[in-house]
Amino acid sequence: MSIEIKEGYKKTKLGWIPEEWKIESLLSLGEFSKGKGVSKSELVEFGIPAIRYGEIYTEHDFYLKEYKSFVSEESASKSKPIQKGDLLFAGSGETNEDIGKCVAIVDDTNGVAGGDIIIFRNHNESTKFLGFQLNSIASQRQTYKFGQGHSVVHIYSSSLKNLLLALPPLPEQKKIADILSTWDKAIETTQALIEKLQLRKKGLMQQLLSGKKRLPGFSLPTGQVGGEWEEFSLGDVSNRLTKKNVELNDNVVTISAQRGFVRQEDFFNKRVASKTLSGYYLIDRGHFAYNKSYSKGYPMGAFKRLDDFDKAVVTTLYICFEITENADSDFMLYYFEGGMLVRNLMKIAQEGGRAHGLLNISLGDFFELKMILPPKQEQTAIAQVLCKADEEINQARQYLEQLQEQKKGLMQQLLTGQRRVTV
Repeated sequence: MSIEIKEGYKKTKLGWIPEEWKIESLLSLGEFSKGKGVSKSELVEFGIPAIRYGEIYTEHDFYLKEYKSFVSEESASKSKPIQKGDLLFAGSGETNEDIGKCVAIVDDTNGVAGGDIIIFRNHNESTKFLGFQLNSIASQRQTYKFGQGHSVVHIYSSSLKNLLLALPPLPEQKKIADILSTWDKAIETTQALIEKLQLRKKGLMQQLLSGKKRLPGFSLPTGQVGGEWEEFSLGDVSNRLTKKNVELNDNVVTISAQRGFVRQEDFFNKRVASKTLSGYYLIDRGHFAYNKSYSKGYPMGAFKRLDDFDKAVVTTLYICFEITENADSDFMLYYFEGGMLVRNLMKIAQEGGRAHGLLNISLGDFFELKMILPPKQEQTAIAQVLCKADEEINQARQYLEQLQEQKKGLMQQLLTGQRRVTV
């Protein structure tokens, strides 16, 4: 039997680590306490900084950069103070995979921690390093086993105290934390750029789709007429589609307001369509569908174009249509997405017609929806500008994904000692 040996490394319960690193349990490093108070009803616009357990999942990553919630001095006096050096664990979650997510407090702004937060303090390690290490794959594997419960999963300090960490000497901890923080800054800068580009696109859509701003070459001199924007109905620029799925295509999709056309298996994690698909509509790439269900950000339902599949099967509850040669399909996609039909949709949606989350809109009224549109040539020019804005956003998103993957790989290498740093 051969014995595996790695020069400069030692084998531990957490795998191979550098010889000068140590394995310690949280219990041996510090002490635990519990947050309390800070209900949603206690939140105020300005006051004492506070953190609620749900925000550890939704608002913070590895270490706290800024507080998102505040409470009055009276509420704060009834809660648990937190300070620089503390590490906060979410004590409850929906799944074992999420449970035990941790955020480190690395600045001098004191605050309070709400209930279902486990506080770890009085350690002598790098707080930021611990923030990274306690969210690493090695730690997640352990907290997954600690989770208790079904509909709501809980974790307790009695379990967390047994969590084992691989710890390099303090100078190396700080160096690793600095390196990973550099990637965090690049990620934050890129996220801010994406938000800026999205805001710019939103402004462009509001101006270009309404005619408030005209592109060069399309503005007419004062007193000159012709070629200006005209009123059309949706039926003037589209044809309704009612082709049934007689070929029994099984690519069943649903419309997500945020994600567009999504396979039902991906959206619901199961197939919810009828086993007999012949009664469904079959649409082709480039065709549109309108989902009469209202959702956040889409109070009057969502229009989406099929761009990711050659063919798709949709429910007959959707209104399906294609754009004719009278209009530019890309322009119409932005027109719908820009909410330009919301006001007119509100006029035709019958009062009290939102049974089961569906708007009560008749086919006749739908295709009679009025729109003010520019000539097709100008539509195409506007669509090209907005397409360019989308390309810039997508490029920034791809770069963000690259940075996130790079950081993920660095964490795996640096936090296990597979890659060493020079101190």
